[in-house]
Amino acid sequence: MTSETTAPGGGRAARPAPRPARARRLARRGGGVPVVLLVPALLGLAFLVLPLIGLLVKAPWSSMPSELRGGTVWPALRLSLETATAATAVSLLLGVPLAWLLARTEFPGRRFVRTLVTLPLVMPPVVGGVALLLVLGRNGLVGEWLDSAFGVTLPFTTAGVVVAEAFVAMPFLVLSVEGALRGSDSRYEEAAATLGASRFTAFRRVTLPLVAPGIGAGAVLAWARALGEFGATITFAGDFPGTTQTMPLAVYLALEDDPAAAIALSVVLLVVSVLVLAGLRGRWTGGAA
Repeated sequence: MTSETTAPGGGRAARPAPRPARARRLARRGGGVPVVLLVPALLGLAFLVLPLIGLLVKAPWSSMPSELRGGTVWPALRLSLETATAATAVSLLLGVPLAWLLARTEFPGRRFVRTLVTLPLVMPPVVGGVALLLVLGRNGLVGEWLDSAFGVTLPFTTAGVVVAEAFVAMPFLVLSVEGALRGSDSRYEEAAATLGASRFTAFRRVTLPLVAPGIGAGAVLAWARALGEFGATITFAGDFPGTTQTMPLAVYLALEDDPAAAIALSVVLLVVSVLVLAGLRGRWTGGAA
């Protein structure tokens, strides 16, 4: 990129633009940041980080091992890890084809379908739990048929925890995979089709490898969301130690009787969340991979 300047003799001469590397160095130094933007930005950073610092400062580090050896900690942690992994598997099985449908095909009402897919992201989780009860409960639209035909009951079971977590976590995976599909070059799939590959073969052997990083990032986000799910889980699956009591539910109950144990459990969840973000390596946040 060049700009013009006045040369000796009155003519116009090209002037080289500032080097991109220099511009990046200036940006990193924060040069020229208006105070009116810098102050609220720092306040926002403090608003997000101070609660986490407070959690770490107030954590009972000396008694942490004994707090974590409590009878409900490890069963709740094990159940959380198992159900979050199962919910992520369900999200992958159903969410990847749904993302492909939204990104690669045209059909009437596609925007409305995308709105419905993202609805669990914005609706209160408790409302999601009530909706699941009305559909999959013993007297629900589908649950009554599942109970009478197959003897399958989902509410207040471990399977119900997986259903509730998948309901709130799947939109994260769908949005991530759909974005990756829209960013990939569809000409590779068209080239595979011209060579005789069916559309499913092109999806399996061309599309999936192209968007594998997006699928991985979406799966990690879905797993993290499922791990922290609370409202839909307690509404649809209840709180039964060893069966449906996950870590967020254990934290909530411990906060009433044993605040030190609640803080210790919260620190464990915080550490797991940090490890998940570290595993993403900036794929979602836009940083360097």
